[in-house]
Amino acid sequence: MTSTATVLAYLPSPPQGVWYVGPLALRAYALCIIVGIIVAIWWGDRRWVARGGRAGTVLDIAVWAVPFGLIGGRLYHVATDWQKYFGEGADPIDALKIWEGGLGIWGAVAFGAVGAWIGCRRRGIPLPAFGDALAPAILLAQAIGRLGNWFNQELYGRETTVPWGLEIYERTDDAGRSAPGLIDGVSTGEVAFVVHPTFLYELLWNVAIVVLLVLVDRKFAIGHGRLFALYVAGYCAGRFWIELMRADTATEIAGIRVNTFTSGIVFVLAVAYVIFARKGREAPETLDPSASKSDDAAVSSAAAGEGPAGKDGDAGKDDTDTERTDRGEQHSNTRGETPDPDKSDSAGKVGNGTPGTSKGETQ
Repeated sequence: MTSTATVLAYLPSPPQGVWYVGPLALRAYALCIIVGIIVAIWWGDRRWVARGGRAGTVLDIAVWAVPFGLIGGRLYHVATDWQKYFGEGADPIDALKIWEGGLGIWGAVAFGAVGAWIGCRRRGIPLPAFGDALAPAILLAQAIGRLGNWFNQELYGRETTVPWGLEIYERTDDAGRSAPGLIDGVSTGEVAFVVHPTFLYELLWNVAIVVLLVLVDRKFAIGHGRLFALYVAGYCAGRFWIELMRADTATEIAGIRVNTFTSGIVFVLAVAYVIFARKGREAPETLDPSASKSDDAAVSSAAAGEGPAGKDGDAGKDDTDTERTDRGEQHSNTRGETPDPDKSDSAGKVGNGTPGTSKGETQ
C-alpha cells in the first residue's frame, strides 16, 4: 500500500488541455508546438549569425521547413499507429486532426529537412551548416513540445509507485463520456492510475543533450552536418530507453515497438555520419553568398574606376584634384606665402597645420 507521503509527492496532470473562448478552442498541445517553433527560430537565427550567416535567414527557411515538418510528423504518426485511424471502428478523418496530438519526430525531422533543403537551395546556403546551427534549437523545441503530451494525458509509461509518478485523472467531456484519454475532457479529480512520466524523462533528456551540443560546438567547432548528426544520435539514444517504458498502444515488430527499432537504426546511421563526415567547419563567407556577391561587385566597380556615386571616373578625379591642391600649397609655401589661419583645406586641417573638426565627426 502506498504511503501518504509518497502519494503527496506524485506529480499531478493538468485538469484539462483545451480551453474555449467562444467557438475558438485553445489547445495546449498546439500552443506548446508554436512556442517551441518560435524559440527554435529565434535561437537558431542567433546561432546562424554567430557562424557568419545573415540575420533573418532562419525565418525565411522556416517558411519551408515548418510546414514540411508538420506534414512529415503527422504522416509518420499515422503510418506507425494506423490502427487508431484505419482499424475497426476508427474514423479515417481523425488522421487529419493534427490539433488533437500525434506527431512522429522522425517524420518531422526528415520532411523538415526536405523543406530546409529547398529553402537553403533557393538562397545558395549549404544545408549541413544550416543544420548544425539549428540542431540545439530544434531539440529545445522538441523539449517544449513534450509539455503538450502532459496536458493531453498521453504517451505516458507503465504504472509505478515511484515518488515522482504521474497521476492520470479520469476526464469527462460534454457528450457525457468518461475516460483518461479524452483530450477535450475535463478532470473529475479521480485518479485512474499513477504512471512513469515518460514525457518528463524525454524533456529532461533533450535539455541535457542541448547543453552537450552547445559545449561540443564551442570546444571543437565542428561543422559539415556533424553537430546535427550528433543531435540525432543523442536524441535516439534517449528515445530508445524511454520507448521501452511506454505503455500506450503502438505498432510492434516481433513484440518490439516500431519506434524502438527506428531509434536504434537511426542512432547507428547518425554515429556513422559523425565519424566519417568531413572534419572542420565551413568558412563563414560560404554562409552568406549574397554578401560575397556584394563584395565582388564592389571590387569590380573599383577596378572599373567607378566612384562612390556610381559614375565612371569620379573617384579618379577626386584623387587627382587632391594631388593638385597639395602640390599647389607646397608651391605657395616655397614662395614664402603665409597660409590664412581662418581657412581649412580639403583634408580638414586649418592653415597652421592643426587638425580641425569637420561635419559629422564626434567631438
